[in-house]
Amino acid sequence: MANVTELTTIDQLNEAIDHTAQKPLLVFKHSTRCPISAGAYQQFQSYLGSEPNEDVDYSLIYVVENRDVSLAAADALDVQHQSPQVILIKDGKPVWDTSHSSITANALREVLA
Repeated sequence: MANVTELTTIDQLNEAIDHTAQKPLLVFKHSTRCPISAGAYQQFQSYLGSEPNEDVDYSLIYVVENRDVSLAAADALDVQHQSPQVILIKDGKPVWDTSHSSITANALREVLA
């Protein structure tokens, strides 16, 4: 299973985005209060547990507990805030994002292949 880094500060977020010049980053924004987010999180975990792309970094933002980081990600990447949401970042720019029931292990496999 790939390592997932929890982003809890805006500085961590900015460093992670800067690092995408070397390696793409998939950010999962998760609400612990939402059953749809719980299902998407299970799909994310399923993907990570079944041969994830090791050439990608993975991070997690808990949107309720770290709302400032979640909103900063939306601002920095110029994507509409949603939860649950995944955002693939390369060279500091979002290249793909999706949300809610579109977050599936199969979708992640296809996009990250």
